[in-house]
Amino acid sequence: MKIYPSINESELKANADSCLLTYGSKFHPDIITRAKGVYIYTASGQRMLDWTSGQMSCLIGHGNPEIVDVITKHAASLDHLFSGMLSPPVISLAKRLTDLTPKGLDKAFFLSTGGESNEAAIRLAKFYTGKFEIVGLSASWHGMVGAANGAQYHSGRAGYGPVFPGNLCLQAPNAYRSIFRHPNGTYDWETELDYGFSLIDRQSCGSLAAVIVEPILSSAGMHPLPAGYLTALKAHCEHRGMLLICDEAQTAIGRAGDMFAFQHYGEGVVPDILTLSKTLGNGLPLSAVVTSDAIAACAKDHNFTFYTTHVNDPIPAAVGDKVLEVVVRDRLVERSRELGSVLHAGLRRLQQQYGCIGDVRCRGLMAGVEIVADRRTKAPGMELGDRIGKKMTELGLWAQLGTMQSFSGVFRIAPPITISEKELEEGLTIMEKAFASVEGTMSLYGRQTEMPVLANL
Repeated sequence: MKIYPSINESELKANADSCLLTYGSKFHPDIITRAKGVYIYTASGQRMLDWTSGQMSCLIGHGNPEIVDVITKHAASLDHLFSGMLSPPVISLAKRLTDLTPKGLDKAFFLSTGGESNEAAIRLAKFYTGKFEIVGLSASWHGMVGAANGAQYHSGRAGYGPVFPGNLCLQAPNAYRSIFRHPNGTYDWETELDYGFSLIDRQSCGSLAAVIVEPILSSAGMHPLPAGYLTALKAHCEHRGMLLICDEAQTAIGRAGDMFAFQHYGEGVVPDILTLSKTLGNGLPLSAVVTSDAIAACAKDHNFTFYTTHVNDPIPAAVGDKVLEVVVRDRLVERSRELGSVLHAGLRRLQQQYGCIGDVRCRGLMAGVEIVADRRTKAPGMELGDRIGKKMTELGLWAQLGTMQSFSGVFRIAPPITISEKELEEGLTIMEKAFASVEGTMSLYGRQTEMPVLANL
């Protein structure tokens, strides 16, 4: 259904220039008038595969009929309540979610955005430990509100005055670019992590409350934590009496091929606090904080407060409950893992053909393609990446290129996990056409436009 069948695009753009405040990036040049399934549509009628799922959120597709039905029914009969009131969808979502999380993540409450859930998690960690220092990773992104913003280092720290006191920084894992190497050249993340904590100990005033990490650093360029990293990090936390907070705004509910990305390596590590957002609400503002019975009991007994207008709201909770139902019922976690192997193989083929692709990182239907000007020096190729991205958009594929420092020119790819293999191959074909037609991509096969078939991917 076209809800905007006829618009004056030039007038809308003029009005946008006159009345919209900018907030961190340039606006996309086209006005988007429709989104359905895995596609978005512009005012001029162009259809684009949406390989960012909106803002990495529409996990089960735009306009999913079951989500539309839930929203329609609850908008008509159970929309918004006093914050101290409970409703069936809130209780149902909490039960369904904590049935999926491992023991130690036993109780939940629901907010609006990822930044808000991280703010609540940090506040809860400070309340429970009685300490105030928060450690974040050097390329992290956790939100735009007080404590969450202070714990992130991806961008946006300059020009706003001091952040919350007690924020300390660990080097973010980066297997492609880290200077910490074993003699054979492989990544030595253990030494990097130990060295980082030795610096944290020197900076700390003795009040370390928590570490907050993403299992895959999305805003940093889709860098997964190495196998064993969470186990080692948890040990560092326990040694110092700190809590471990996992921010799974983008990685949870099957996106990265596991129900929760912290479970990927089977290490048995359970965070003290888990935050969810984005994928849980399928594009609606919904986030969650999940923690242990012990921390929840302390919060209840000592009157922990994080009281907001939209805490435990019925409509978004009903949507989140339906998202979890669909993901489990339709085995979408397994689907993400299986189609992720198709995506990864396709991106690896591109890397074998074009010298400008320095690295490919993929888990489930979540991938990063790093564009470089020189594979030997790994010099970022952001200008080249921008031209490739514009060509992909022109050809009908939307994939975001990050150009901030901690991105180093990486395409972030995260289509809805309901995408078909045919649609996935369509996107890969468009990517190949874009690389083939943009000057400077350093084709390793001359003018060849067909992707070579590689064995043993």
